[in-house]
Amino acid sequence: MSAHTTRKRTSSTGNAITESVKRQVKEVTDTAQDAVTSGAWAYPIYGIYYLVSHPALMGPLLPTIFKGVLLSLGVVAGLFFFTYLPQVAVLAFVSGPLAFGLAIPVVLGEAYVVVNFLTRALLVNQAGVDLFDAVLLQKGHSALVEHGRQVTSGGSGGKSKVLGTLLMKPLSRFSTDNVVRYVLTLPLNLIPVVGTVFFLGFNGFKSGPGYHARYFQLKGYDKAKKQELIKKRRGAYTAFGTTAMVLNLIPALSILFTFTTSVGAALWASDLESKGRTAPDVKDAGKGAREEVDVILPSPGGSKGGKKDL
Repeated sequence: MSAHTTRKRTSSTGNAITESVKRQVKEVTDTAQDAVTSGAWAYPIYGIYYLVSHPALMGPLLPTIFKGVLLSLGVVAGLFFFTYLPQVAVLAFVSGPLAFGLAIPVVLGEAYVVVNFLTRALLVNQAGVDLFDAVLLQKGHSALVEHGRQVTSGGSGGKSKVLGTLLMKPLSRFSTDNVVRYVLTLPLNLIPVVGTVFFLGFNGFKSGPGYHARYFQLKGYDKAKKQELIKKRRGAYTAFGTTAMVLNLIPALSILFTFTTSVGAALWASDLESKGRTAPDVKDAGKGAREEVDVILPSPGGSKGGKKDL
């Protein structure tokens, strides 16, 4: 093989790598820009205000939230007591005096995994789906919700709505993929600032679409349609998921933010329906601006799974 041919192939490989880097940098830049300008990052925060300002939704959740706060405090306190100093000692070899600060997000990240597993397995149950459906009903999207569960009228004059039995397969309460990905990327927090930003952004990017799993289910989207919409709103879902991640890392309040994030996801879905971005049902079109109706949540454990698979 001549030197000229070798140089030509090396140059071609170098150009291909350069083009690949440029393409991926542009993709990340476009996603980040869309994440900021989409406004989706604000919906988890809107969810906090909406849930707190609607006692009918908040009231039934208070016992669960109280238990979750106590559980979270116990887990965080236990991990800091038993694992903080050992992890500082390990980090001191690579980070020096910064180890005392770097160990904090690591311990909080570990606490998130434990608390998330315990609360979802023991406390949350179907409450997230009930909240999601309740907000959509309050925003006037009754036909959409009725695709996935029974909805009846209640109260005097039938002015309120009662959430009934689920007609679709219940969504999974726990994602193994999310936990494995989270644990594998947790060491990124050892890199000051940049590592933590990448950790939050990457996990937000991956987890964001999951907050609309119920919305996709109610719309009856198949896998191809879901992937199409996720790709179209990649930046928006990254922004939503990243904000949700930050909130869930706050000690003791993660279970509250689990519920408020479900509410925020429903508010976003309502806006998408009202703006017609996902071809809403004719009966639902334009209902997002109507006066809110009262919604009665089912009793804990009252939502049962269903007759229809995804």
